[in-house]
Amino acid sequence: MTKDKKTETYGNESISSLKGADRVRLRPGVIFGSDGIEGCQHSFFEILSNSIDEAREGHGSVIEITRSRDKSITIRDYGRGIPLDYNQKEERYNWELVFCELYAGGKYKNNSGENYEFSLGLNGLGSCATQYSSEYMDVTVFRDGFRYDLHFEKGQNIGGLIKEKCKYFHTGSIQRWKPDLEVFTDIDIPLEYFQSVLKKQAVVNAGLRFILTDEESVQVFEYIYENGIIDYIKEINEGKGFTGIQYYEAAAKGRDREDRPEYRVKMQVAFCFNNEINLLEYYHNSSFLEHGGSPDKAVKTAFVFEIDKCLKLRNKYNKDESKITFADIQDSLVLVTNSFSTETSYENQTKKSITNKFIQEAMTDFIKQQLEVYLIENKIDSDRIIEQILVNKRSRETAEKTRINIKKKLSGAIDISNRVKKFVDCRTKDLSRRELYIVEGDSALGSCKMGRDAEFQAIMPVRGKILNCLKAEYDGIFKNEIIVDLLKVLGCGVEIKSKHSKELSTFDMGNLRWDKIIICTDADVDGFQIRTLILAMLYRLVPSLIQSGKVFIAESPLFEITVKSKTFFAYSEKEKNAVISRLDGKYSIQRSKGLGENEPEMMWQTTMNPETRKLIQILPTDMDITERMFDLLLGDNLQGRKSFIEENGCRYMDMLDIS
Repeated sequence: MTKDKKTETYGNESISSLKGADRVRLRPGVIFGSDGIEGCQHSFFEILSNSIDEAREGHGSVIEITRSRDKSITIRDYGRGIPLDYNQKEERYNWELVFCELYAGGKYKNNSGENYEFSLGLNGLGSCATQYSSEYMDVTVFRDGFRYDLHFEKGQNIGGLIKEKCKYFHTGSIQRWKPDLEVFTDIDIPLEYFQSVLKKQAVVNAGLRFILTDEESVQVFEYIYENGIIDYIKEINEGKGFTGIQYYEAAAKGRDREDRPEYRVKMQVAFCFNNEINLLEYYHNSSFLEHGGSPDKAVKTAFVFEIDKCLKLRNKYNKDESKITFADIQDSLVLVTNSFSTETSYENQTKKSITNKFIQEAMTDFIKQQLEVYLIENKIDSDRIIEQILVNKRSRETAEKTRINIKKKLSGAIDISNRVKKFVDCRTKDLSRRELYIVEGDSALGSCKMGRDAEFQAIMPVRGKILNCLKAEYDGIFKNEIIVDLLKVLGCGVEIKSKHSKELSTFDMGNLRWDKIIICTDADVDGFQIRTLILAMLYRLVPSLIQSGKVFIAESPLFEITVKSKTFFAYSEKEKNAVISRLDGKYSIQRSKGLGENEPEMMWQTTMNPETRKLIQILPTDMDITERMFDLLLGDNLQGRKSFIEENGCRYMDMLDIS
């Protein structure tokens, strides 16, 4: 009997542990949250955090960052300088503890008031983990009258600590390192990341100046907000808010559980209300909390509670109307919180969320108290706020009803030929060949149906002039049977741009049933208007079809020129003159009839045969021009439309039937 080789080799000696630099180099995702660019970026943030902590304790007001061409990074601060010399208590050099020992640092006793009170770098991992994950790291420190130098390569110290007497202008630390491609799959941190992070840190560290030098683009950027989050809100608000900026700060002491130690919390909140912009950002100990956690829960609870209470006291709800949600408030809220605590429970090492129960409770109570006073004492502001939030709420509810209505009307795509009146499908299921002709009226349906190639060409008739989708509200649009039928036939859903577009949009290009959507109308004024209205519908409800080059116009001939037994078709005056110049003998010219009056053979030859037809592809070459023209021709700009007709109407006089 043959034994399983895997069973034989798995024994007591099979268990091993990672040691030294391998603890980070072989498993960077455990420390940095990822072994990709996100993890590499977080290693930078760990070193930056230490410099910020120094500055916030009052040691240095400038931090300099250099992004080098070789992907290395340099951070220089003017703090007290990292202690690197011999540590009698630990009986080891501090440089070994800081750069070669995970979970070692000077921030574990911050709750007792030693060294760092409110620290961003708490876990004692950053400097060591970043050093371990680097191709090389150079550290220079000025303190105690000495210059200290260290050099590391791939997690190993080379040459020990070099210490020499030095005269310097300022204490501080310089750390330069290059993230290692053997550790991270990508080390090319984009400039935009540095800009975003440093701006956010300037926002929450009032008066601290960050200077970023980018060697690649040869640019220097500075970030400083003298008044912190107040200046930031002013910048975001752009003077367009409908309330003033409110700023509150407070401090509190408490504990997360009775058996846990008491700790201190500082809280700053700034907000205003704005109809054009909304923003929610939370920071704790300078770390941007992408996923929020405790501050996010506090803000949502407090704002909903106080504004709902205000609405009830002022009898603003309609009878049996549902309560507001935070989404209704968020639509018009610009808010930043900036909190600090001497004990912090981060969700993980990447510090994107905190879970402290006491911080949540303290912030909830604090914001409730401030909001209650603000809403009572500022009647004009509070009236504007609650009226706007009710508008947001009712708009959201209408959007939800519209979404359900759209889903009902556009669902069940199977066998649309039986559900859409007068739609005529084609036989092939090959999406790369299928063409949809949107034609003008029932008469055109007949001639196109008979003249088409039924294998790959489908027909959808449109009765008369459809609704102007640029002026109509969504509710009215989706009550229009013609438009709903067209959307059913297209099959790809709709794209809706509104505050609630995420809930409303059902668009999926993968569900489009056609390779080409071809608009085919008469070559007269009415036909051109119908064509424009169909284009406006597609532009507003499914703009991606235009952007993807799926929409075409079938040119109909303007003239039939007959000589003897031959007929020629011309699509313009220029073409007509060119044809006439080549003819011998008598000929007759007839302005083309409407599509419905054409013979099937003529429809095939002039409008539907891929070999002989003329299609104009609608291209999004300039969306700004497109928007302006649609607004001019179909929007509310009546004076603009009148002026355009006065200046350009003469160019289209030959299209008018004035007989």
